[in-house]
Amino acid sequence: MKRFKKLLPIVMATVMIAATMGGCASSNKGSDSKSGDAKSTKSSVLIGSAIYKFDDTFMTGVRTAMEGQAKEKGSTIELVDSQNKQPTQNEQVDTFLTKGVNALAVNPVDRTAAGPLIEKAKAKKLPIVFLNREPEKADMDSYDKVWYVGAKAEQSGTQSGEIIADYFKAHKEADKNGDGVIQYVMLQGEPGHQDATLRTEYSIKAIEAAGFKTQKLAADTAMWDKAKATDLMKAFITGQGLDKIEAVLCNNDDMALGAVEALKAEGYNKGDAAKYIPVVGVDATAPALQAMKEGSLLGTVLNDAANQGKATVNIAIAAAQGKEINKENIGYDVTDGKYIWINYVKVTQENYKEYLK
Repeated sequence: MKRFKKLLPIVMATVMIAATMGGCASSNKGSDSKSGDAKSTKSSVLIGSAIYKFDDTFMTGVRTAMEGQAKEKGSTIELVDSQNKQPTQNEQVDTFLTKGVNALAVNPVDRTAAGPLIEKAKAKKLPIVFLNREPEKADMDSYDKVWYVGAKAEQSGTQSGEIIADYFKAHKEADKNGDGVIQYVMLQGEPGHQDATLRTEYSIKAIEAAGFKTQKLAADTAMWDKAKATDLMKAFITGQGLDKIEAVLCNNDDMALGAVEALKAEGYNKGDAAKYIPVVGVDATAPALQAMKEGSLLGTVLNDAANQGKATVNIAIAAAQGKEINKENIGYDVTDGKYIWINYVKVTQENYKEYLK
């Protein structure tokens, strides 16, 4: 009994030490768990994004920016190619909803078909961000968790027209027949797309606002596509004659580069000043900037793919986390609570090197 009494303090001390160590272990484990929870909270936002088609040069830049920003924010984004088919995109959105995404980011194939996609998101109470192709106002107003990221197409049209006007002011010889009228052809984007409509309209308004008269020799759609634009430009050349065409305006860079290819096939825009027709596009894609460097493309307008992609992801994450969509939370100005406008930038021979990578 005495022996036991002597051992009792030792046993109790041992138990207390063990308990303390166990408590420390539990505390450390809890700390690790909290750390893990913090990490999972940071990366818990899953964005499902459907892009109208992957082989669009401009949208490739947007996709790259979206992936980079999602990674930077510790979130996950799944991007799918809608292959320029609205039914395919509708099914892709259904798949995202089944997967349990926290937000949707959609570059619609048909902007007038945004309504049903908004209804799908609304039924699940999910935020949905549209980008680059603006849904109709009635659709945007139908749900309080829908936003749009894009640029004002009239701004890009105005700037591309100004590039042409400035060229004709500096090069009197560009008016081949000396009639004081700029005879032009226009390669247009998708019929009904607001960018195609407004870029076409405002580019000519800008030329005329600069004091020039204009004459449309021909205009048609090449659907934003380089190969289609090459064929269309060849048809314009055959139908109008190279001696009559004084300027080529294109709703995007891919079509501008297609037009340049058709001109090059006729020996134009290859370095001979006597065989040059100014061509202007929109987007400031890497291939367009290279064409400006070689001198075959007159100018373009920067459609800021990087900031459109970043803004889209920032909104999707903030909305999924229940945050208010304002400049403080997403880093961009918000207009009317729903619209994030990214400004265009005029790109000319004077500044194109700033955008070359």
